[in-house]
Amino acid sequence: MSAGSATPRPAAPATPDGPLDREIAAYLEHLRLERGLSAHTVAAYGADLARLSDWARRRGVHGPEALDAAVLEGYLAHLTGRGLAASSIARGISAARGFVRHLLDTGVIGHDPTVRLRAPRAWRRLPDALPEADVARLLDPDLEPGPLGARNAAILELMYASGLRVSEAVGLELDGLDLHHARVRVTGKGDRERLLPMGRAAVERLFDYLRTARPLLARGAPARHVFLSARARPLTRQACWHMIRRRALGCGLAGVTPHTLRHSFATHLLDHGADLRVVQALLGHADIGTTQIYTHVSRERLKEVHRRFHPRA
Repeated sequence: MSAGSATPRPAAPATPDGPLDREIAAYLEHLRLERGLSAHTVAAYGADLARLSDWARRRGVHGPEALDAAVLEGYLAHLTGRGLAASSIARGISAARGFVRHLLDTGVIGHDPTVRLRAPRAWRRLPDALPEADVARLLDPDLEPGPLGARNAAILELMYASGLRVSEAVGLELDGLDLHHARVRVTGKGDRERLLPMGRAAVERLFDYLRTARPLLARGAPARHVFLSARARPLTRQACWHMIRRRALGCGLAGVTPHTLRHSFATHLLDHGADLRVVQALLGHADIGTTQIYTHVSRERLKEVHRRFHPRA
């Protein structure tokens, strides 16, 4: 999901009390167990398909075989009529398409009712990236005192240094850190593992945190995760999200999310001449097309610099 979009609540799908709900539950298990999608991604699919199931049930559609083209076109009209953003409608239809493909693959239905289904095309929003000076303000280790301040400085420095997703950062365990060689090993989407470099500043912040602050947070309890809460538990995605927002507001920066640091990492690498394929590998993108959006960001920055400094711009 892009920065600024709503984060789906990782709730369980609706109780499977009918044939359609049971097939949805089976599909979500397939996504989780066989395709290796994260719990957060599966929850997002579950939320979209729960809306489809609820809408279909209220119109007397209870089985997957009844999801014909007319029903799905009606669902598309329903989403459009609610005034949702094109991106939200496209996501809902994409979830429905994935579910229908699963029904086809498992032989539950014999034809594809989504062939002529056309969701509105969503504008691709350029990622938000902070200027380098603003990143420096956000990462200032003196912003917050105490063990939690040291933890926050360390996790933010690492996320920016290595382009980590928030789930990768909070899920990081001690054996994934190699401070001697300035490397970090993370497991990303689809259980794909990456071994990433980190800069000198990240090594320094992590060393300080592990030596002084983490033992105070752990309170003597055994803990595998690098980043701990004040209760000696692993830091959660939600807590990290709120911490970054609070810290950014304290610096006078609005709209900063964990993904903002990842966007800034990629954009700044490209701004300084990094190869797109290298950035793709660092971000853990399976498809180079996902990484190419950052080239648009850099082009916009080039235009801005040209406009500001060229005498005839």
